[in-house]
Amino acid sequence: MVTTLYLVRHGETEGSETKRYKGSIDVPLSEKGIEQMKGSSAFIKEHLWNSSSSKHMSYLKDIHATSDAFAKARKCESSGSPSGLSAVYTSNLSRAVKSAEIIAEPYEVQPLETPAFRERSFGIWEGMTFSEIKEKYPAEFEAWAGNPLRYSPIEGESTLEVKERVIPALEKILENHAGENIAVVAHGGVNRIMLCHVLGIPLENIFRIEQDYAAVNIIEFWDRYPVVKLINGRLDI
Repeated sequence: MVTTLYLVRHGETEGSETKRYKGSIDVPLSEKGIEQMKGSSAFIKEHLWNSSSSKHMSYLKDIHATSDAFAKARKCESSGSPSGLSAVYTSNLSRAVKSAEIIAEPYEVQPLETPAFRERSFGIWEGMTFSEIKEKYPAEFEAWAGNPLRYSPIEGESTLEVKERVIPALEKILENHAGENIAVVAHGGVNRIMLCHVLGIPLENIFRIEQDYAAVNIIEFWDRYPVVKLINGRLDI
């Protein structure tokens, strides 16, 4: 039995032509962002169609699945595995909620808002451009960029604080949807922490993982441990 997670970053937001930390500020998707999410929705739909049976025949089953899971996998092969998304969870910030609505629409499910998946609070840096932060707080920004586990945005959340709210929420969702296809729509920082967690990568390295607007990451949760199938997949729109 395999649980498949489509971990998605929201689309482009209004004002994205200027790089700034939006963090917990609520900003809407731009028109381009809406189109990007339509592309991500189509990508997920196609992947679900193509992978619904093949993953049960994957060699990964021999590596990761327990003996008990083989019987469950054979049952899925004979009865047909779920072909759509059974649930879509989202940060409660509007840019993620709108993105999740686009992802959920083909499957007639209502996105479930999950405040634990909100983007990190960047404290006094929120709303500032990168150049403004570098000019006003050069040492603090350099420290944060060099080691985002040891250092945090001034008066903002630490990486560990974000992890402590994000990972338990993710684990609860996976527990509730074992063997299903689900989606989580969140933010660049939140997604990086989830990906580091499932890959066993130290959190000092979150900036080594790119998360473009409307990026789709695909993770299969097997009995022994998760397998990341795709990172930062996106359509150029």
